[in-house]
Amino acid sequence: MTKPLTTNTTIQQYKTIDLFCGIGGIRKGFELTNSFENVLSAEVDKYACMTYEHLYGENPQNDVTSHEFKERVKNTNYDVLLAGFPCQSFSIAGGKKGFKDTTRGTLFFDVADIIKETKPKAFLLENVEGLLRHDKGKTFKIILETLINELGYKIVGVNENNGILEYNATSFLRKTIDFGLPQKRVRTYIMGFRKDLVPKGYIFDKLPMKRDKPIFNNLYELLEEDVSAKFYLSEQYIKTLEKHKATHKAKGNGFGYKVVNIGDNPISNTILATGGSGKERNLVIQEKPEYYGMIFGSKKSPINDQGIRVMTPLEWARLQGFKDYAFMRKGQDTFSFPTTISDTQQYKQLGNSVSIPVIEELAKYMFIQLEEFKNGI
Repeated sequence: MTKPLTTNTTIQQYKTIDLFCGIGGIRKGFELTNSFENVLSAEVDKYACMTYEHLYGENPQNDVTSHEFKERVKNTNYDVLLAGFPCQSFSIAGGKKGFKDTTRGTLFFDVADIIKETKPKAFLLENVEGLLRHDKGKTFKIILETLINELGYKIVGVNENNGILEYNATSFLRKTIDFGLPQKRVRTYIMGFRKDLVPKGYIFDKLPMKRDKPIFNNLYELLEEDVSAKFYLSEQYIKTLEKHKATHKAKGNGFGYKVVNIGDNPISNTILATGGSGKERNLVIQEKPEYYGMIFGSKKSPINDQGIRVMTPLEWARLQGFKDYAFMRKGQDTFSFPTTISDTQQYKQLGNSVSIPVIEELAKYMFIQLEEFKNGI
C-alpha cells in the first residue's frame, strides 16, 4: 500500500521521455512535482513543436515510429516513459507473434516496441475516454495484455488471477473537474511499473481521484473581462446554430450550441482538439453593447446583440491549467504562445493537450511508488 514518504527517504529526480508530446502538458505536470526531469521528447506536428520550443527551449521534432528515434531512445538513460498516443483499431488476428501481430500499424505498437527495448521503470499512458469502449473493449484489453503479459509490467487497477486479468474499466478514468478546473473532461490513464521492481503480493492504492484545492472554482473566475470583437458571433451564425439545434433535437441526438456561463457554479463542456470547430459547445454571454451591429473582419452579418461569444484561447489555456497555474514563476505567469501561432492552432493545441493538474497528481503518486520500491518500503 502507498505510504507517505519519510524524512529519511532519499529523494531523486527520475528522468522522463515525452512521446506524442504536443505542447508538453504531460511533461509539465511531472515537472511541477520537482521529482522528474525530461530528457527526450517527440512530436511531429510542426506548429505544436513551435509552441513546445517556445515554452521549453528545445525542439521536440522527432518521429516515434522511426527507427532512428527508437535507436536514440535506446541510447538515452531514462526511467519513465510518458505518452499520450492516438487511439487506433487493432488487429484481432492474434497469432504467435503477440503484440507484433495485434498492434502493428498502430502508434501503440511503437510505444510498446520502445518499452520492450528499453524497459523503463514505469510509464504513464494517456488517451481519450472512448479508449475503454473502442472496438467493444477489445482495444483496451489488447493494450493491457500487451503491457502485462508480454512486456512485464504491473498496471495500477489490474489484478492478475491465474492468468486472468481482472479490472473495472472505469477505474482508469479521471475527470478534470475533480482536479480543480471547471471542465467536463474525462480521460483514460494507464500507469504501469516494471514487475521486477514491485514486491511480491504488493497491492496498489487506486490512482488519485481529486486535487485538494481548486485552481478555478467555476467559469466566472477564468473568463477574460474584455475580449476582441472577433470572438463574438454574428447574428447569422447564431441563427444557423439555432436551426441546426432544432433540426438535430428533432432527430433525438442533441446537437447544438450551448451557453455555459449560467448559474452559480458553471463549468465548460470538454474542449476539442479540432482547430476550434466545436467552440459552439462552450459559448459564453458577456455583454458588449459597443460591438452590437458591428461588421467585423470576414463576418458578413453584424455581431449579435445578445453578447454571445466563443471562449478565447487564453480561457481554454486556463481550462487546461496552462495559464495562471502551471507556468507561474515567482508570482508571474510565463505561459504564452509564439506570436506566429494562429488562434486556430492555439485552440487545436490546447484541445489536444491534457489537464495539467490531473497529470501532476498522477506524477506525485508515481514518485511515491518509485521511492517505495527503491527503498524497500
